[in-house]
Amino acid sequence: MPWTSEHLNWLIDTGQVINTTCGKKAKVYRFDHDVNDQEIMRKWAKHYRNHYCDDRQIDIMKAPGQSRSDYLFTMKFPSQTKAPGPSIRAGDFAEILVVDYLTYLQGYTVPRTRYDRKGVPNESTKGSDVLAFKTDIDNPANDELLVYEVKAKFTAKPKPMLQEAIVHSAKDPLRIAESLNGIKQRMLDRNEFGNIGLINRFQDSANQPYKTKFGAAAVCSNSAFDIETLAEADSAHHPYSADLELIAFYGEELMTLANALYERAANEI
Repeated sequence: MPWTSEHLNWLIDTGQVINTTCGKKAKVYRFDHDVNDQEIMRKWAKHYRNHYCDDRQIDIMKAPGQSRSDYLFTMKFPSQTKAPGPSIRAGDFAEILVVDYLTYLQGYTVPRTRYDRKGVPNESTKGSDVLAFKTDIDNPANDELLVYEVKAKFTAKPKPMLQEAIVHSAKDPLRIAESLNGIKQRMLDRNEFGNIGLINRFQDSANQPYKTKFGAAAVCSNSAFDIETLAEADSAHHPYSADLELIAFYGEELMTLANALYERAANEI
């Protein structure tokens, strides 16, 4: 897959920390994107498109006579205008940004199987938002599964999105087995047999214990980003509060950016 990370050059650690009601600290990143940087946008659009449809398969997948862009807009990408398409777009954008952050800046392995097997473009895939893995060959007891919930707010006024992510994260311990199985099934469907061993390892916690951690992320446009609102977050009722990390991202007009990225992804093939 043509994954790339150059767009993460725009992700800036602000040095700010959100001190939440429950005493946790959430790092704050600002996404200083530049849509006029044609080279990065071109590579990012290709990277983004391949989450939904492998470039090597699009001509087989689309209907005879159908254009690639029409196929992507009608069968793969969430709608820009038809509800709940815009909210699905925002959610997918936020999740993929967190996946890239965990992969390229935090050193996790994150399977990218969540979007290309959806039967309905305007729906989210069931299960936990992001499952990330680290393995230690010398000491498998140090292997780590990190489960992230991601919530996006790209329009209108601030809302407690970090709290919403925490609430949804509290359900993740019950969804881990289903989410691992879903990733494995999609890997099998895509003939990614070489990656199945990683999932097998994390399906065997009884015989091979590993560390399980959780995360909650809020991704907001500038207009919807407010530190005081996010600081109201309380993880006291999370079943694994001690193993829960928090993070926040914000950037200028992220919905406009997401729409531009989908447009470019559909038309630059």
